[in-house]
Amino acid sequence: MIRMRRKILWASCFCFASAFFLVLTLQVITELGNSENKVSVISSVHSSPLKPGERHDFHFKKQELHSSFKTESDVNHYPVLLWWSPLTGETRRFSQCGEDICFFTINKTYQHNEMTRAFLFYGTDFSIDSLPLPRKEYHDWALFHEESPKNNYKLFHEASITLFNHTATFSRHSHLPLTTQYLEGVEVLKSLRFMIPLQMKNSLRKRLAPVVYVQSDCNPPSDRDSYVRELMCHIEVDSYGECLHNRDLPQHLRNPSAMDDGNFLKILAQYKFILAFENAICEDYITEKLWRPLKLGVVPVYFGSPSIVDWLPSNKSAILVSSFSHPRDLARYIKTLDTNDEEYESYLQWKLKGDISNPRLLRAMKERKWGVQDVTQDNYIDTFECMVCNRVWENIRRKEKGWLPQRWEAQVNHLSCPKPEAFWFSSSNPGWISLQKMWIPSFEQSKKEAWALRHLVEKNKNFTAEEFWMLVFKE
Repeated sequence: MIRMRRKILWASCFCFASAFFLVLTLQVITELGNSENKVSVISSVHSSPLKPGERHDFHFKKQELHSSFKTESDVNHYPVLLWWSPLTGETRRFSQCGEDICFFTINKTYQHNEMTRAFLFYGTDFSIDSLPLPRKEYHDWALFHEESPKNNYKLFHEASITLFNHTATFSRHSHLPLTTQYLEGVEVLKSLRFMIPLQMKNSLRKRLAPVVYVQSDCNPPSDRDSYVRELMCHIEVDSYGECLHNRDLPQHLRNPSAMDDGNFLKILAQYKFILAFENAICEDYITEKLWRPLKLGVVPVYFGSPSIVDWLPSNKSAILVSSFSHPRDLARYIKTLDTNDEEYESYLQWKLKGDISNPRLLRAMKERKWGVQDVTQDNYIDTFECMVCNRVWENIRRKEKGWLPQRWEAQVNHLSCPKPEAFWFSSSNPGWISLQKMWIPSFEQSKKEAWALRHLVEKNKNFTAEEFWMLVFKE
């Protein structure tokens, strides 16, 4: 009986070992097949067919997928994506984007490398003084720009924005929209963590104004300080920032880095209304100025994106400055809400019920491929890089199949930011002076520069600063 059990045991072990080696062999054969397919695709990265003697130099090795890519020769296997105006301090790295691998670098010596397929630009640092020209047919340009035109007006014109094949901006028309870049998630809007009961807010009104304003970037293109200054003539506003300052924060909260401090948020949460005024007026340009009061359970008084109703959690969650012909009328309406609890709370019902009824906002948050302050998700920079990497590889594969490349381009109306305009009642204010002397001339000048830039880029040659400025002055 014992011998029989031993024979059965040995037979079982033999069968298991045979099955294991069979599965392993099949896996190796499959991987080799995949590797051969990858080799044929990679060879098409080059602008011209490889010479017979060069083919071995670009052999794709399976184990490189999981290696640390330490040798310079590894670059020859993958498309190079060059950050022309760096966003991060990394000098070189390989990134895996799904099944695709790309080499990212800030080293400009790769400009003429035969494996370079895309140039990545950070909008704030985009400069016409140095561009990767001449631009070859297979060179894509990609733009990452989460900021408003205040940071670089040249990009906010049709002539310049349409130079880019791939975009990540605040616009819904972007290839990677960053419209919700300041919103962590739907749940933080519903959260009642900082919300103070209305009865307590009414009690706090004995020592606090009904409205609070916190801004230290004064006299921007939106002319917001002129509006707030006029509003202060008709209603009490507590202003904690450097702009129109009339109330002090505790010493430990006066640093700009304290804007997300819990104690600072608790101070803001005591108010009934927060002035949420953007620094520029652009479609879909929405910052924390809107999301912060919504998260705190305070009613935002919003001035900024003309398309803001597309992004609010409900159709009655914010007071829109554009609905009032003069700050005096806005002040009168705020005073009415301040003395009518039922009317005031109608702006907070969506939050008290946890009911976000805006399908566009819900869909955008659900489909978003990146996270905000969430270590479990990719950030939007990594997602942008992988979008470009995947698209580069898509065209590599199309070329391998003998198809024409897919051509992407930013839409003409991509960044809808009109010329800065002063409020009609602000002619004697510093904001009006700033607009007349700086922002309006900057806008007009940037428009000329954008058209000059496009003309010279389309000529596909390196140009000197003298050539550029001569063309600008001709406009």
